[in-house]
Amino acid sequence: MTRSARRAALALLAAVIAGPAVVACSAAESASPSPTSGGKTSPEGSPEAEATKPARKPFTISFGGDVHFEGVLRGRLANPRTALGPISAVLRKSDLSMVNLETAITQAGTPAPGKQFTFRAPPSALTALKAAGVDVASMANNHGMDYMQGGLRDSLAAIRRSKFPIVGIGANAAEAYKPFRKTVNGNRVAIIGATQVLDSEFIQSWTATSTQGGLASAKNEERLIQAVRQARRTSDTVIVHLHWGTELQKCPNPAQLTLAPKLIAAGADVIVGGHAHILLGSGYLKGRYVNYGMGNFVFYNSGPETGATGVLTLTVNGRKVLKDQWTPARITGGIPVPLTGAARQSAVTNWKSLRGCAGLASTP
Repeated sequence: MTRSARRAALALLAAVIAGPAVVACSAAESASPSPTSGGKTSPEGSPEAEATKPARKPFTISFGGDVHFEGVLRGRLANPRTALGPISAVLRKSDLSMVNLETAITQAGTPAPGKQFTFRAPPSALTALKAAGVDVASMANNHGMDYMQGGLRDSLAAIRRSKFPIVGIGANAAEAYKPFRKTVNGNRVAIIGATQVLDSEFIQSWTATSTQGGLASAKNEERLIQAVRQARRTSDTVIVHLHWGTELQKCPNPAQLTLAPKLIAAGADVIVGGHAHILLGSGYLKGRYVNYGMGNFVFYNSGPETGATGVLTLTVNGRKVLKDQWTPARITGGIPVPLTGAARQSAVTNWKSLRGCAGLASTP
């Protein structure tokens, strides 16, 4: 046998001997799922994953205005389950409900020096909101840090213990601008909270940064717009809850009128907020929905205008707000009591008329 023939024979014999091991190894590799194929999971965005995504259906979200538990309201926390009164029935009907929590959650701390009004409440305030059907609240407002950094630490600790979602506040900027996220009827919803209203002497000490706890500030437009753009990439519906406006001024101020279109351009679908203690206009701007002022809600102030309140309920599917509904109420004993009959109809008509000076449309 020639040398080349012997080499060919040896190679053939080696292949025959190794054959079962090669077959066994190949079979094992075939049975193991990989990150890109095999198994029961498909990569996000693949045809298989898209086919298994639940169908998106419209959802409802309700908003109330400013909430604190000072004065006559403090006693209501003795029974947190009924603290918000009859308006709770309206909030519970929606898939999501949200309010502006305009108070620090602390029983200690040092009041902000020189501030005329400082609000604080015990942790049972969070229990009261949850019991009323509220799913998320914003503390990004000009009272969220009324008890300074000590009050902030207490607030964040209470939020962690309660596991009640709060936006617009955090131990650093990443936390403060972080959205609340929930999938509702197949819609991936993201809600960001921020404040455009801060007393000038507290802007620096109350604004969250990479190294300082505090509030999400809309005065830092670039940072807020960045948060909206980030949320847009992974959400079907992006909502921005703002503390904005001028106290007791019935029409939106220039800062509001300038910011709203920028947030819409960045990807916001709904912008809702308050601060003025009175109701301002709601409606459509560039195909998106904007509310310039929700007024007081659970609040000790209840004058002829400051006592006018209600619940705004939006029906939303993805980026489209299909319907808005106003449930009018009047603050009585600190809590909103829904109106009925002729008073209700008159209040709805008045609410719709507020769009006039806000430059908002009644339809998309």
